[in-house]
Amino acid sequence: MNLKSKIINKKKAFKLAQELRAKGLKVVFTNGCFDILHAGHIKTLAKARLFGDILIVGLNSDSSVRRLKGALRPINKFSDRAIVLSALSFVDYVIGFEEDTPYNLIKSIRPDVLVKGGDYSPKSVIGAEFAGKVRIIPLLKGRSTTKIIEKTSNK
Repeated sequence: MNLKSKIINKKKAFKLAQELRAKGLKVVFTNGCFDILHAGHIKTLAKARLFGDILIVGLNSDSSVRRLKGALRPINKFSDRAIVLSALSFVDYVIGFEEDTPYNLIKSIRPDVLVKGGDYSPKSVIGAEFAGKVRIIPLLKGRSTTKIIEKTSNK
């Protein structure tokens, strides 16, 4: 599969989710900045895929990452982050979003399972009311993009 064909827009994601559910497939959604992909991200994404048939990953736009993480972020631009995520066999689709949260995207897709990392509680997950289930995956201790950046900056 062409990696760029895995990167879709909101309209296609909505239609795709409807078609997949009509076929009886379970749609899983997770999201993040995925600025510097690390083992914690890989673990979460791989585990998320196990909760259903198709994994759609919402990816913050560059401007969204800047608003959330500061002026020096993202380290990697959207197109690079999207291609890296697309290369993962357990990621079926990647969709960018401009807002600070994927609320509207989740509302549109209405995933069967919404997955977040262990720094969230089920009640704090944005868009949970539009998902069939919410699953929290424990974080991989000591793995964080912010910590990686801090460690490399201190050298």
